[in-house]
Amino acid sequence: MQLRVSIDRAGYDQSATISDIHFNLQEGQLLAVIGPNGSGKTTLIRAISQVLPYIQGQLFINGTDLFQTSENSRARLIAVVPQSTYVPPSFLVREVVLMGRTPYMNWNGKASGEDEIFVREAMEQTDVEKFKDQLCGELSAGERQRVILARALAQNTPVLLMDEPTSHLDLRYQIEFLELTKTLSLNDGKTVLVAMHDLNLAARFGDVFLAMKNGTTDAFGSAQDVLLPEKLSEIYGLAVRVIKLPDGGSTAVIPQ
Repeated sequence: MQLRVSIDRAGYDQSATISDIHFNLQEGQLLAVIGPNGSGKTTLIRAISQVLPYIQGQLFINGTDLFQTSENSRARLIAVVPQSTYVPPSFLVREVVLMGRTPYMNWNGKASGEDEIFVREAMEQTDVEKFKDQLCGELSAGERQRVILARALAQNTPVLLMDEPTSHLDLRYQIEFLELTKTLSLNDGKTVLVAMHDLNLAARFGDVFLAMKNGTTDAFGSAQDVLLPEKLSEIYGLAVRVIKLPDGGSTAVIPQ
């Protein structure tokens, strides 16, 4: 078991923002977390990454209790790609990507040869190596998003959490970004959790699905269990159709 999440309650105080969310993910699985704005997708990511100050439940990665690990140890287990595309504008791209290696550096913060290898590979994977000596402030929002992904990949963790990572990307880079993410789960065995707005992208790339509503689980399982027209219509408050495309494997979700 790679990632085990059992959140009874989590929030910014004793009043729960999300509650009763329980699921297990295996190595190499990509979980698409869907739901309307305010359903708790971002809060879930913050709870798993231990950003929230109040969590009641259990979180394990490969048998390691995240509640009992140091911040540095957690950073070797979980990398996060947030919604925000902010990166320090006066830093070079390669300097920002190198920040992903911080959990592995010694007290003087000097990068090793191994660190440099991970940084170079992460920049190549995300197609930002051509920007490596540019200031981040000179990049577009989409380019900065790919730099943030490169930083997370350089972290070399078994679990990757992404909060609407394609929101600042054009269509080409949305597909390339998620194809890369899928490759990481398939070839590198990473367990990936992606919060997504676009149901068609979720259907295309997800292995399993968590549908959230009002801060809790509405449905969890395969596309056949979750991507149902009546369920999606109820969750989003909008009548939708779910269509199997002629290629035999793809699903399209369209409003009625």
